[in-house]
Amino acid sequence: MSGRPMPCSTAEISSLFLFEKLSAEQLDRLCSAGRVELFDPGPVFTEGDPATCLYVMIEGTLVMSRRVGDDDIEVSRTSQPGVYAGAVMAYLWDGKPQRYMNSVRVSEPTRFFVLPAESFANLVHEWFPMAVHLLEGLALGSQTFQRVVGQRERLLALGSLSAGLTHELNNPAAAAARATSSLRDRVAHMRNKLSAIASGPYHRDALKALVDLQERTAERVSKAPALSPLEASDREDELADWLDDHGVQNGWQIAPTFVQGGVDVDWLEQIAAAVDEEILQSAFECLNYTVEAELLMSEIEDSTTRISHLVDAAKQYSQLDRAPYQVADVHELLDSTLLMLSGKIGPQVKVVKDYDRSVPRIPAYPAELNQVWTNLIDNAVSAINSTGGEGTLTVRTAVVHDRLLVEFRDTGPGVPAEIRGRIFDPFFTTKPVGEGTGLGLDISWRIVVNKHHGDLKVESVPGDTRFQVLLPLTATDPDPAAGSAPAQEPS
Repeated sequence: MSGRPMPCSTAEISSLFLFEKLSAEQLDRLCSAGRVELFDPGPVFTEGDPATCLYVMIEGTLVMSRRVGDDDIEVSRTSQPGVYAGAVMAYLWDGKPQRYMNSVRVSEPTRFFVLPAESFANLVHEWFPMAVHLLEGLALGSQTFQRVVGQRERLLALGSLSAGLTHELNNPAAAAARATSSLRDRVAHMRNKLSAIASGPYHRDALKALVDLQERTAERVSKAPALSPLEASDREDELADWLDDHGVQNGWQIAPTFVQGGVDVDWLEQIAAAVDEEILQSAFECLNYTVEAELLMSEIEDSTTRISHLVDAAKQYSQLDRAPYQVADVHELLDSTLLMLSGKIGPQVKVVKDYDRSVPRIPAYPAELNQVWTNLIDNAVSAINSTGGEGTLTVRTAVVHDRLLVEFRDTGPGVPAEIRGRIFDPFFTTKPVGEGTGLGLDISWRIVVNKHHGDLKVESVPGDTRFQVLLPLTATDPDPAAGSAPAQEPS
């Protein structure tokens, strides 16, 4: 946008605090390099557009705003002559295009001294070389500090995740170890029982029938139905009575294993009809070991599968073997993060996945989005835990106005209205000392808004807080350094 050109007076611009120490020659050069423009009420420049000019207000009223979601939120309004905005960091000329970090409009006819960004950078480098070095060092130091603090935040999160992952891995690993030890014992008993049967006066056809029954019984174990405790108890009594009626010793010990393996009275009748009565006791004991062995192997399989899923989730979460910028399935990222955080979420928080499976894959930095999910889930769980009771975390995905929505909704106490505007500020936290750095939401904001060109906003009332991440469905120019530049305020 541009205003109407007006004469540039060195006397007038020398009254602005930004230029009051310049010599007459320098003021003449400023007027030659820049221009004075009169803007009618309306926009001057828009957030996200290329930062082409520095604007210094001579007289009028300037209103600055930031885009939050679909709304422009006013952050500053002033009539102070000399305030400046726009390409205020053009002197950090590194060849990368800079963009306006906010929007500016005027509410009344307003005059600005307008200096092209390149001219501003050249004059500052010529007139204040030492100051430029100091400012460059300060900017670099600030960016380095932000990166280091961000890395520390990620390491803290990684430490918490590692502790949770260790706990999650230990449970199935211990279960697999116990099952393996028990299985070794059952197999040894089975060998002894088979040895005793083989050395007895049993016909070859009877032994063949017994082996066939073992195979068929093993197949039943894999298809065993899930029973309620009452159903299982009734079936155990039924099997124990049948075994006692047919002279099988210790039937009450065998019955629970058979019930767990899906064996019913009809199957016992088939076994009794298939083997000679003289080996019925040995047959049932041998089949008991078969069922126990199958159940233990199923337990080992379940445990190792759980371990494999956890390792896959950790691999998905870390994105170690994948390109930093890629087309990703947001549901895979969410699922891996929820699994990694399952130990921290705990049983008191019910997790509801309200996924729209039709949403498309999106171009993104998956590892960094996982960090956003981690921060938002951690905050939601902390909010729920602060109430001292149970709660629900709902993760929802949808397409909203040509953008992908990922929403984290919790039933915690809510974010008070008086601090809602500060929660994305660096180092602002409501957590007790030692429990939060105040950087989680700031880092999330930078990743979502600056790096992915999306939006991050919050809606909150007691019992219903929603953090909403909106991401573009199509690719934008990937910029690994995005998110490091601070927001520009009028000075």
